Amino acid sequence: MNRGTDRRAMLKLLTAAPLGLAASATLVQQALAHTPSGGTRVQAMPGPVEPGAGSWKTWFLQSGAQLRLSPPPDSSAEIGEVRALAAQRGGQTMDRIAYWDTGAPATRWNEIAITQTIIDRITQRVHRAMALVNVAIFDATVAAWDSKYAHNRQRPSELDPSITTAVDLPHSPSFPCEHAVTAGAASTVLAYLMPKRADLFASLAEEAARSRVQAGVAFPSDVAAGLELGRAVGALVVAHAQTDGSEIAWSGTVPVGPGLWQGTTPAEPLAGTWKTWVLGSGSQLRPDPPPAHDSDRKQQELADIRQFLETGTANSVAFYWVRDPQGHVFDGAAPIATAQAAFRWGVLNHLLWGEQVADKVLQYRLDTNAPRAARAYALVAVAGFDAMVACWDAKYAHWAARPIHLDPSLKVLFPTPLHPTYPSGHATVAGATSTVLAQLFPRDGMCFEREAEELAASRAWAGIHFSSDNNDGLTLGRAVGKFVLERAQSDGAG
Repeated sequence: MNRGTDRRAMLKLLTAAPLGLAASATLVQQALAHTPSGGTRVQAMPGPVEPGAGSWKTWFLQSGAQLRLSPPPDSSAEIGEVRALAAQRGGQTMDRIAYWDTGAPATRWNEIAITQTIIDRITQRVHRAMALVNVAIFDATVAAWDSKYAHNRQRPSELDPSITTAVDLPHSPSFPCEHAVTAGAASTVLAYLMPKRADLFASLAEEAARSRVQAGVAFPSDVAAGLELGRAVGALVVAHAQTDGSEIAWSGTVPVGPGLWQGTTPAEPLAGTWKTWVLGSGSQLRPDPPPAHDSDRKQQELADIRQFLETGTANSVAFYWVRDPQGHVFDGAAPIATAQAAFRWGVLNHLLWGEQVADKVLQYRLDTNAPRAARAYALVAVAGFDAMVACWDAKYAHWAARPIHLDPSLKVLFPTPLHPTYPSGHATVAGATSTVLAQLFPRDGMCFEREAEELAASRAWAGIHFSSDNNDGLTLGRAVGKFVLERAQSDGAG
C-alpha cells in the first residue's frame, strides 16, 4: 500500500468535503508538510547524571529517601568476581548485555509490558497497566538516585582499570544498579497484572540485573540491592492498585431510548470511576452532552460519514491506525475475521506513545539518563491513563449512540466498539499523550499534534465515530495533558 499516494488523494477530497470532517484536512496537510527533527541527537553532557534526581517529587513514595539503602559492602570483596565474569563473556552473554543496554533501563520493560498486554488481549486496561508499571519504575529510580548519591560508590572499572566494560560506563554511582531497580519494580507490578506470567517476569528481572555485572559496570551487591529496592517499590504500587476501584463489578443496566447506545455488554462501564493520578476524579473535566441524535449537526456529521464510506478515499488512513498484533497495517482486503482481529488490536494504537517515547529517548540521548527517561515514560503513561478514565466517565454519563445505531445501513470499515460513542477514546488519549510528548520533546511537537489530529479523524473516516466525538475527545485529552504538565512543572526535575 502506498500510503503517501492514498493520503494525497484523501486530502484532495477532504478540501471539498462538507463542514465537519473537512476541517481536519488542513491539519493533516500541515502534518504532511512538516519535517520532524528525525535523527538529530543531543550531545551527552559530561559529569554526573542527575545528582539531584533523588529529591524529585515521586508519584507514590513519600520521597526518594523513604527507602534509602544501607551503605554497600567493601568493594574489594567483590572486584574479583566482576573481573572473572568480564573475562568469560561469550557471544550469548554479549547478546543479552546488548539487549538490556539498549535504550534507557525503562525501555525494555515498556516493550515487555506492551508485548504481554497484546498477547493477553488487554484493551482499555492497558492504560492502567502502563501507568502502574511506569510510576513504579519512576519512583524506584528516584529512590535509587537518592541512595546512589548518598553512598557514591565507584564503578568496578573505576577501581580496577584492568576491567574492560562491555558497555559505556554510566556517569553515576554504582550502588544500587539502575537496571536492577527498574527490573525489580517493573517485574513486580507486571506479576500482579498478569500473574500467570510471574515466573517469566522474575526470570527477566534476574537476567537484566545480572547483565550489568557481566558488562563490568556493577558489583553483585549493586544488583542485589537494586532488585530488592525495586521490588519494595513495586509492592507498594501493587497495594495501591488493589484499591483503585478497577476490581468492582458493574451491576447497572443499559439505558434504553432514542439516541442512546445499543448493546447488552458495555465495555468497562465503571472505568470512569477508577482512581486517577493527576485529576481529582474521572468526572472533573466531564464535557457537556454531544449534539442530540436528531439535531441538524448530528445529521450532518452522519452525512459526512456516509460520504467518506461511499468514496473510500480515507480508508487507507483509517486502516493505518488499526494494526494487527505484529504491528502490520490492515488494508481491508482480508476476510472479516481478520478485520475483527485487526480491530481488537486497534485499541493498542492508544500505545503509540510508547513507541514515540522509546524513539525520542534515543534521539534526545536520554538513554544515558535513567531518571529523566523514566520521568518521560511515567508522565506520558499517566496522561494516557487519566485521559482514558475521563473519557470513560463521559461515555457512560451520556451513553450516546454510535453512527451505526442511527443508521444501521452503514458499511463501517471494521466492527464498532462495545461502548458508547462520545467522546472517542482514541482521540482523548491521543490528545493527552501528544500534549505531554510535545512538551517533553519540543523539536517534534508539531508532529505529535498532527498525528493526534489524524488518528482522531480516522475514527470518523472509518464510520465508528462522529466528528464531535473526535473533536471533543481531543479537547478533553489536551486538558488532561495540561494537568499532567502542571504537575511536572513542580516535580523538581526542571
